[in-house]
Amino acid sequence: MQEQNEYVLSEFYKIITPNKVEMFDRIAAERTNYLTIALENIYQEHNASAVIRTCDCFGIQTLNVIEKENQYALKRDIALGAGRWVDLKNFNEGDNPSIDCIKKLKKENYTIVATSPHAKQWSIHDMPLEKPIALFFGTERRGLSQELINEADLLVHLPMYGFTESFNISVSVAIALNTLRQRLEKSKLNWKLTESDQTELKVKWCRKILNGGEHIEKQFRTQFLEKEL
Repeated sequence: MQEQNEYVLSEFYKIITPNKVEMFDRIAAERTNYLTIALENIYQEHNASAVIRTCDCFGIQTLNVIEKENQYALKRDIALGAGRWVDLKNFNEGDNPSIDCIKKLKKENYTIVATSPHAKQWSIHDMPLEKPIALFFGTERRGLSQELINEADLLVHLPMYGFTESFNISVSVAIALNTLRQRLEKSKLNWKLTESDQTELKVKWCRKILNGGEHIEKQFRTQFLEKEL
């Protein structure tokens, strides 16, 4: 599959602009799924849109959204197109989408980390990074649900020094990602996307920016298979 993806990407690169080729190669090399963000029941469109933009800026490839009473909605003027580049995974079916999200991420070997101003043991500056991390955030008003906190592997707080108990959700995500990305940059962990994952991601990006991108991709894959016969 890797060889086929490389062929498809090379064909896509012949028809997109050199500027896009340079951008895709540079940005994909900085992408990660070692860190992922999960939002539980965010109800303010402004904050929901700001978070996906923040994920893009910090190279986070996947944003998980748990929808209970509130549907996740993007405001284009806030997200600034980030929804095109970040993979959005919605959990909104069944009796308990929060638990469904946790189970899926645990199956993918993530440490489930709940953010809470009341967490005492770990801060975002000293929490362990040896395994992939799924960082969960709740609303400013109520925080994360108790059931999600109960299922978490770690409880982590963001240090604050004023009277107010919590940051705005988009600010919290930005602070956490800035801190964790800096720590990972200094570590010896293999936390960025592999070459094969980067290739697959760049194929996806090419498909998204071209009119009829899916059809063009199918043509390239057919060409590759015929070439192999």
